[in-house]
Amino acid sequence: MAKIGLIRCEKNETRCPLTGCLQCLKCNTQGFSTHTETELMGVFTCQCPGDNVVEMAKILKSKGAEVIHFCTCTFARKDGPKWILENGFCDHVDLLLHRISRDADITCIKGTAHLPEGYRPEVFECIKIQHEGS
Repeated sequence: MAKIGLIRCEKNETRCPLTGCLQCLKCNTQGFSTHTETELMGVFTCQCPGDNVVEMAKILKSKGAEVIHFCTCTFARKDGPKWILENGFCDHVDLLLHRISRDADITCIKGTAHLPEGYRPEVFECIKIQHEGS
């Protein structure tokens, strides 16, 4: 069972109750399709410019999260009935995901529900550097 933490964007928190994200998590579809079973460990809202996002991830990890998913609205936007891969709410989401995976030592996945056509969720994993002699 994959224990999931969700991080959403403050710019969407008063417009979106996470219905699509939670439904996809429950059914293991869209951004959660690589998991066979899921359990939600918690949700945080990232406040611009994301200075506290690593601490949020560390808290989610301490509560049992094994992977952090960033909501699709952070990097994509709705254009009529479809979602397109541009102009999401966060212009530096990849930097945040790299920082979380490295500093909180937890895998991050970019995407939840409403994935743009053809998009495959990107995975950001902490890369451990082996020192000579260790």
